[in-house]
Amino acid sequence: MVPQKQAEEAIVSRSNSTLKDELEQDVDGKGEDEEAAHGFSMKSFLWHGGSAWDAWFSCASNQVAQVLLTLPYSFSQLGMLSGIILQLFYGFMGSWTAYLISVLYIEYRTRKEKENVSFKNHVIQWFEVLDGLLGPYWKAAGLAFNCTFLLFGSVIQLIACASNIYYINDRLDKRTWTYIFGACCATTVFIPSFHNYRIWSFLGLGMTTYTAWYLTIAAVVHGQVEGVTHSGPTKLVLYFTGATNILYTFGGHAITVEIMHAMWKPQKFKYIYLIATVYVFTLTLPSAAAVYWAFGDQLLNHSNAFSLLPSSGWRDAAVILMLIHQFITFGFACTPLYFVWEKVIGMHDTQSICLRALARLPVVIPIWFLAIIFPFFGPINSAVGALLVSFTVYVIPAMAHMLTYRTPSARQNAAEKPPFFLPSWTAMYAVNAFVVGWVLVVGFGLGGWASVTNFVRQVDTFGLFAKCYQCPKPQPPPAPAPQTRHY
Repeated sequence: MVPQKQAEEAIVSRSNSTLKDELEQDVDGKGEDEEAAHGFSMKSFLWHGGSAWDAWFSCASNQVAQVLLTLPYSFSQLGMLSGIILQLFYGFMGSWTAYLISVLYIEYRTRKEKENVSFKNHVIQWFEVLDGLLGPYWKAAGLAFNCTFLLFGSVIQLIACASNIYYINDRLDKRTWTYIFGACCATTVFIPSFHNYRIWSFLGLGMTTYTAWYLTIAAVVHGQVEGVTHSGPTKLVLYFTGATNILYTFGGHAITVEIMHAMWKPQKFKYIYLIATVYVFTLTLPSAAAVYWAFGDQLLNHSNAFSLLPSSGWRDAAVILMLIHQFITFGFACTPLYFVWEKVIGMHDTQSICLRALARLPVVIPIWFLAIIFPFFGPINSAVGALLVSFTVYVIPAMAHMLTYRTPSARQNAAEKPPFFLPSWTAMYAVNAFVVGWVLVVGFGLGGWASVTNFVRQVDTFGLFAKCYQCPKPQPPPAPAPQTRHY
């Protein structure tokens, strides 16, 4: 019996080794070494990205985006100390759940490879991972939360584009700019997958880095406005609205599986999100703190940090760079939706880029329409964070991990063992349970109440289809001088 058991273990060991090698192949069946063997080409350099660096750029670039401009607004609601602590807290919590998603992806793909399933022309998505590991009900939950989150994430990018360009050119109102940028962002239908975002991810992170340090330096050079006050936090509604906006900041997990699947070696992803988050801290913490220090409570009525900084060439450059980056982030958020739609209509394995682009266009139209209905830049971030990100990013991954490895046999045969810094399964369960409890009570419960209350208040104040949300009111023309009559 003992020799037979050893032989079985040897077979399993060889099988797992083979599966690990297969996991280190990219979606098109080409490994990193094979790609390099074809020599350097400009198209390969700009278009075919599947390295760990590409994944890092995608994660870091997608995290900051337009939220960089709303974090000073969140600091005015939270106060300086709470703003800094919650950024660190949610940043590391988000990195933990991104790690859980990567583990579940490897587990799902390993099991499917054992069944000889090929993913050559198929992009694995989060809802499919949940379906394969936990069944159809989890698939439905993952699909509903992820798609709704990505839908509103794309809406936010369009709103942000219109909000930003208005500070350079106010001859058109924000609603008109939304029409224009909706048409521009629709061109993302031509980018096939995250495998083709190499140059965009690199440029996107450079743009947000410039913008973050512009905000920091410009606020310090400007100095504190006369009579500045820093009274936050003053109301529970404002406090938890700001907290959920920060929860949203570190919630880019809706595209984690797609980014992993685009990698040549997806097993390298495990700690990439954490490293990306640490870099993002160097952008978000100084910029939010500096702008809040300079303008204080004025930010409560200015959800976009650009609105308070004086007009200059440096500010215009930051606005233009953020516009380009928001186009990139729109593509990041929409691409998983494109994949889902392609699978629904049976076009996912079509090789023609033009045909796939045409099939994807119906996805853009509702996004465009919603951006025109709800142009509330800061409040919509908080509402999405509380109602959608809380489940998509934190609750579902933590619960899915606990249920996937609930049995001793599942833990024994796990494709990925617990990490070196938390080697016990019990400790992992404890951390996951804390994440679920905290986010359900603080993020979804209190945050949902606060953000929805604030959102409804914006609707009551500005109305749906607001033509120019938070635009300066036009100054009335000066009264004509009284005419003197001469008799």
